[in-house]
Amino acid sequence: MIRFDALALATVMAGASAGAALAGDAPPEIKMPEVSVKDAKGWYVRGDLGYAVNASRNDTTFRAYDPAGGDKSSGRFDSDRFGGNFSGGLGVGYQFNDLLRADVTGDFFSGDFNGSISSASPCSSGAGGTGCSTKARSSFRAGSLMVNGYVDLGTLAGFTPYLGAGLGATRVSWSSVNAVGLCIDGASGCGGAASVSARYPGDSDWRMTYALMAGVAYEVAPNVKVDLGYRFSHIAGGDMFGDSSASAGGTTGRDGALSRHEIRIGLRVTTW
Repeated sequence: MIRFDALALATVMAGASAGAALAGDAPPEIKMPEVSVKDAKGWYVRGDLGYAVNASRNDTTFRAYDPAGGDKSSGRFDSDRFGGNFSGGLGVGYQFNDLLRADVTGDFFSGDFNGSISSASPCSSGAGGTGCSTKARSSFRAGSLMVNGYVDLGTLAGFTPYLGAGLGATRVSWSSVNAVGLCIDGASGCGGAASVSARYPGDSDWRMTYALMAGVAYEVAPNVKVDLGYRFSHIAGGDMFGDSSASAGGTTGRDGALSRHEIRIGLRVTTW
């Protein structure tokens, strides 16, 4: 009986030792700290500077009162050049998720205009049989209010490419147009005819505007992103200048639609 109890005790002790050995061989439990992922969602503000690598307008036209016929004759500038390459803007937006965001922006740019017209008809008070070459100069200011939407295409190594589009309106304000007409020899000589000057008051109006954007953003610091992109904008044509002093309305002009291809750099400061 004593022999049986000793054998049982030895068996129990051997089982306990084996269990302890197996427990010692098991890998230790590793506890990972909880990591919370913060959604890209919230308000942001932005500021941008742009440089127009190309800005082109459609034909700039005018209508002038013809006292001989008692009506207006239409024409267009033989050449026109629009300057003003820099622009700036501010805006506020909202990031809906990692994919979609939208903002409202205000942009400002200015420029100048130089145009010329050649006519076989004489300048005002010019001799019959001579022609006239007129050069016109002016400047303008433009302010746009745009609503824009963007699709962010994912982030790789901190870079987030995007595509966007915008729709809004631009108010273009022209200063007075100064024109100088010079006599050109034709069938008759100018004989030292003096130049003729005219000044036409500028017009201001709102024009429909749309824009297409593409670029890439990079987070340089928490809540701060640098944005480098391209923007194409198209501003509809409108009234440029007008003179209502004559009985038939004087001379009026319209500028053609303006297209701008810009390289833009800006900062976005987020709140999340």
